[in-house]
Amino acid sequence: MRPTYPDVELALLSRWPETRLEPSLDRIRAVCELMGDPQHAQPVIQLTGTNGKTSTSRMIDALLRALDLRTGRFTSPHLQRINERICIDGEPLSDDLFVDAYADVAIYADLVDRDQPHPLSFFEMLVAMGYAAFADAPVDVAVVEVGMGGAWDATSVADASVAVITPIDVDHASYLGDTPADIAVEKSGIIKPGSRTVLASQPEEVLEVMMRRANEVGSMLVLEGADFRVESRTAAVGGQLFTIEGVKGRYEDILLPLHGAFQARNAALALAAVEVFTGDAQLDPDLIRAGFGAVTSPGRLEVVRRSPTVVLDAAHNPHGVRAMVESVSEEFAFSPLIGVVGIMADKDAEEILRELEPVVAHLICTQNSTERSLPAADLAQVAAGVFGLDRIEVVPRLDDALERAISFADAPGEEFGDSIGSAGVLVTGSVVTVGEARTLLRGAEGDPA
Repeated sequence: MRPTYPDVELALLSRWPETRLEPSLDRIRAVCELMGDPQHAQPVIQLTGTNGKTSTSRMIDALLRALDLRTGRFTSPHLQRINERICIDGEPLSDDLFVDAYADVAIYADLVDRDQPHPLSFFEMLVAMGYAAFADAPVDVAVVEVGMGGAWDATSVADASVAVITPIDVDHASYLGDTPADIAVEKSGIIKPGSRTVLASQPEEVLEVMMRRANEVGSMLVLEGADFRVESRTAAVGGQLFTIEGVKGRYEDILLPLHGAFQARNAALALAAVEVFTGDAQLDPDLIRAGFGAVTSPGRLEVVRRSPTVVLDAAHNPHGVRAMVESVSEEFAFSPLIGVVGIMADKDAEEILRELEPVVAHLICTQNSTERSLPAADLAQVAAGVFGLDRIEVVPRLDDALERAISFADAPGEEFGDSIGSAGVLVTGSVVTVGEARTLLRGAEGDPA
């Protein structure tokens, strides 16, 4: 009997979660070999880094499609539904195609589960499904974001022809290391012999690691600042307008419908990756403008409501929150700004809150529905030392927290002395928190594409 989408979702979630890691490519290699190695059916552009991977992946995807290439895209985690992680031509797999991809992998997964010391994990199954779906489509190129790290991430069962490395900072320290240099060693593993590497601006110690790895394996290195950069940028209605000095040429008057200076830098990185992948002379500027003009990035400085304005941002580590705060300060004139924050228990909550404190006037501590979420009361204890008791409140249920924040922003009261209409709400702290908030605020209509 053919399984349904809920059946497949349940079967996947019953496997090892993404947070339980056994660093090895043995299982994913075994299942891919049984399937005929679908990861080798198309060239791969692989991305790693600490922040910006998903947005940059979506930009690369959009640019490649503007150049009339058929794309597969694998990203993680998802915001609202698991099948968002596997996209073909910019669209998530339909429920039927997602079930088909699972069925293609499941029969071989059972064999690998019996043969290996540990069963295939949730993430490894999805990686295998992604590569199987891309091979079956087929696609001209796969844009693949690592789940965590690089060298032993399941996506690295493929040998990427282009490795893209977004800014690196400390995150997942218990798995990857306590310093940017330690983390860079693991992430540099996506740089394969004979590949080309496109590197965002990095701290000096990270740059040294990447340059050493590229030299060891003979990978051509393209560096932000030296080989490509954002030349100029200005905020525009619904996004921003900028000029990029690319690897192959200069691209002017690019309108990107996303907010934030960090998204402009992601765009420069994405364009450099596409230039390097195609190997052509300067790409057609009109096609590049069309590609960037079609980019979406749900849950990344995304405005999901007006009056009052509600912004969602999935920043979940201090580095990401810092970049987000800079952009909120630059592009939005919220006064006051009400924060709705839910953070995972394994994250650096205090540092995240310290980054938020200068711009958030009132903080609502909440939590998402997963067991990994830091309880709202515990988050409030940390927040009290950063914001002070008079600027925080605890609303454990996310739906209640959103309602409270919107009501507060509608009528902020005399204590802030601000005119009606200037207040805003920022929901942040976790991809899961933002995904659940997006569902609550937009429902099925808001499913990311």
